Amino acid sequence: MNLVSLQGWLDNAAFAVLFVTMLVYWAGAAFPTVPYLQTAGTTGMAIANLCIAGLLGARWIEGGYFPLSNLYESLFFVAWGITAMHLLAENMSRSRLVGAVTAPVAMGIAAFAALSLPDAMQHSEPLVPALKSNWLMMHVSVMLLSYAALMVGALMAIAFLIVTRGQEVELRGSSVGTGGFRDARYRIKRAGQAVDTLEPRTASPGNTAVLETAPAVAAAPLSPQRLSLADTLDNISYRIIGLGFPLLTIGIIAGAVWANEAWGSYWSWDPKETWALITWLVFAAYLHARITRGWQGRRPAILAASGFLVVWVCYLGVNLLGKGLHSYGWFL
Repeated sequence: MNLVSLQGWLDNAAFAVLFVTMLVYWAGAAFPTVPYLQTAGTTGMAIANLCIAGLLGARWIEGGYFPLSNLYESLFFVAWGITAMHLLAENMSRSRLVGAVTAPVAMGIAAFAALSLPDAMQHSEPLVPALKSNWLMMHVSVMLLSYAALMVGALMAIAFLIVTRGQEVELRGSSVGTGGFRDARYRIKRAGQAVDTLEPRTASPGNTAVLETAPAVAAAPLSPQRLSLADTLDNISYRIIGLGFPLLTIGIIAGAVWANEAWGSYWSWDPKETWALITWLVFAAYLHARITRGWQGRRPAILAASGFLVVWVCYLGVNLLGKGLHSYGWFL
């Protein structure tokens, strides 16, 4: 089997494995008592990760350069990054819900690259002169890996919003070490006993605020198990975005240095550069809100979820909607 045939086999295998893995994770979310489904999903993600790594390695050997020169290669690199970040997030959270939201995205990317792109874009071709630089591996790989991490973090935020049904909750774990499921609308059972919550009473005539026991709540809108899952998803989202943001920063800086070397200017307000800056600002605002402002729960999750769309516009949208200095190997 030559390298070209191996690549064709591996990209289809990656798509097939991710499709089955997605179904396994969805089944695990629908039937949580069925044993071995989470193990099967994790195994499927690991196999898909290895298939994509083998595909990229075969193209590297065949082309003689790191395979990030066209849309086909970059899509599979992002899919590889998402599967890698998924394995990291799932290992930290031990939740099958992680795969229920990440597997469809990874499968969709693999399907688009393997089944939708024309054959001419799937073949390995010599690099154009502008891409013959050591900065290709440094800049593009770090940027795509940051996209993958930010996507997974944003997907965890979307899963958090689904689990909490969009309700405001205070979480046990947060970026500033506060929380503890303190929201008075929820009562947490501990060892079979209801834990009373305290809330401030109207100030007395002497302007002294007093704490009194809050009135009992008839029923909790969210179960303690759902709140615990929400706490885990919020924490994982924060950690994965905290990993992707420095990668994005390094990638932008490396791109600026490469641009100065190739075009004589560090920044030219190309559409890709502009949207990379917008992406950086969105996730910088998220981290600022978490670390400095102490935000947790629904508000930062909405900001992170919006970042999912922003990343896709930066990665794919600006190249499909118009030409720019970064449009090598794209449709337009």
